[in-house]
Amino acid sequence: MQPEPSALLEPVKQIAREAGLAILDIYDSGNFELQQKDDESPVTSADYAANDILVAGLKALTPKIPIISEETTAVNLTQRQAWKRYWLLDPMDGTQEFVSRSGDFAVNIALVENGWPVMGVIYWPTKNTFYYAIEGQGAFKQKSAEPVPISVRNIDQDERNIKLAVSRVQKKDTVTRYLMDGYDYEMVPLGSASLKSCFIAEGKADCYLRIGPTGEWDTGASHCIIEEAGGRILDSEFNGLSYNKRDTFANPDFMVLGNQDIAWHDVIKPHKTTRKLTD
Repeated sequence: MQPEPSALLEPVKQIAREAGLAILDIYDSGNFELQQKDDESPVTSADYAANDILVAGLKALTPKIPIISEETTAVNLTQRQAWKRYWLLDPMDGTQEFVSRSGDFAVNIALVENGWPVMGVIYWPTKNTFYYAIEGQGAFKQKSAEPVPISVRNIDQDERNIKLAVSRVQKKDTVTRYLMDGYDYEMVPLGSASLKSCFIAEGKADCYLRIGPTGEWDTGASHCIIEEAGGRILDSEFNGLSYNKRDTFANPDFMVLGNQDIAWHDVIKPHKTTRKLTD
């Protein structure tokens, strides 16, 4: 019998911390190798060090649960579709932030059951901070001994000020062209995509539009956290994201939406993802 997510939470957090500390050691030393993957995204020796720790730790903890990670060889869809449960990992979300030394990078671990993330653990090494959630049990932030429940910002649906989480390096018009007139948009700059979602989950921002390539590992952990905090992650046409249903792990453009009292269709213009996804 497979263990319940609640029984796995604390050991998974410990594994995430160990991976995060390994990243931090390399980050503080300033001595790392930087390479380009086939998709031209950056990868460092810190990504691989974190991946090794996560994979070894999770295999020891749950030897019967398979693992998908951004930094390991992909498993074909036919084999994956037989999995009712698997770990979905991004060993270091925010590699470019690691390279640019902003500190905004995080370890992401999701447990996916029947195509849905039922547990998400995100560890922010430079802040020694966890964000985590289990389906049906709420979302939490933990910086010290005691975790604190978190939720999306409590705003009235008629409020015209929207706090928009944005990348420090992306051109602002990449996302602002999809915003409707009639609102005041306050920009909240941050690095890693998953940390932007966590900011929305804890009420520091209201919305994040991700325009550009990502994989399912970029959203798995934060998806559970934001949903448990009262928000949603949807694709750019306001449809739900899916997991383990395509040949590739590519996500469409997506948006992380906070308080669901906001009429988000009046705030954001839907659009089709320009790159091709394989169904």
